[in-house]
Amino acid sequence: METLKYFLPQVWFGILALFLFLYVMLDGFDLGVGILSVTSSNEERRGILMTSLSNIWDANETWLVLMGGSLFGAFPLAYATILNALYIPICMMLFGLIFRAVAFEFREHAQRKFFWNYAFGAGSFLAALGQGFALGAVLSGVNVDEAGHFIGGTWDWLSWPSMVTALTLIQGYVLIGSTYLIWKTSGELQETHYRTAKIAAWTTLLGAIFITLTTPIFYESVRTRLLEQPLVYIFGIIPILGIILISQLLTSLDRKQERAPFVWTILIFVLTFIGLALVVFPYIIPPTITIYEAGADLSALVFMLIFVGFLIPVMLFYNLYQYVVFRGKVAGNGYGD
Repeated sequence: METLKYFLPQVWFGILALFLFLYVMLDGFDLGVGILSVTSSNEERRGILMTSLSNIWDANETWLVLMGGSLFGAFPLAYATILNALYIPICMMLFGLIFRAVAFEFREHAQRKFFWNYAFGAGSFLAALGQGFALGAVLSGVNVDEAGHFIGGTWDWLSWPSMVTALTLIQGYVLIGSTYLIWKTSGELQETHYRTAKIAAWTTLLGAIFITLTTPIFYESVRTRLLEQPLVYIFGIIPILGIILISQLLTSLDRKQERAPFVWTILIFVLTFIGLALVVFPYIIPPTITIYEAGADLSALVFMLIFVGFLIPVMLFYNLYQYVVFRGKVAGNGYGD
């Protein structure tokens, strides 16, 4: 029984990390494409971008729902505290997701698409901004009492580190959105997104370097974590691997490869998540409350594990099936094959 008290919270931490990664990776390029749609020069190009998402974007957001439900069931204290601390950025994210969903559907039936075009882009940007602020605030630390209840202020989430994190995350979404469009389009539109991918790669790299260098300086809990043995060696390797992956990404863009940039970008996201997970673990409410303190009753964790253990392969199969079925390029007059 004592072993389960330590093992099950770790399993659920891994499951939540998986859900979060799948959401950021899959809905990330949705949001990136939405942000890029604002820069489209004409309605035909914008229509191609929207069509590239039309059959997959609903399923991508399912991982966010699963993550929220799993956090509530596995770590109810963390669910209550984090939502209390991040009420405004989470509402910002939800409003953006709702706004872009409404705009996506209404645009198809509108004769004048101007408003809904920009509503879709604005909703995508707002959702990404809210997620970035939430991530930055969690990494900075949540102010709680000994029982794990939030005792901070309404605007604790708003700081210059969270602002830099939010802007870097937006650039990361633009990067994965651009590489996705390189894969899905051709001709002049594809050339455009080779350029946007290069710009986003450099801006994302600069933001990541700035966060990596400044976070340990300003936050003692992160600095202590980075200097622990043997994690100090792992954290020393991660930046080197990141530079290698970025260089491979830029090389693939220079060579005008179609699928490789998207693959390299996914690997960059994977490496980033590994680094973030190592920094946060074992805290579910950094830097005070651990997964062992915030975990639900063991019977609840076991029951949920059985249900989610069945659901995960079903969801993965469904997502994979979608991408296989709709794996071709999106064509348009003068812009596609």
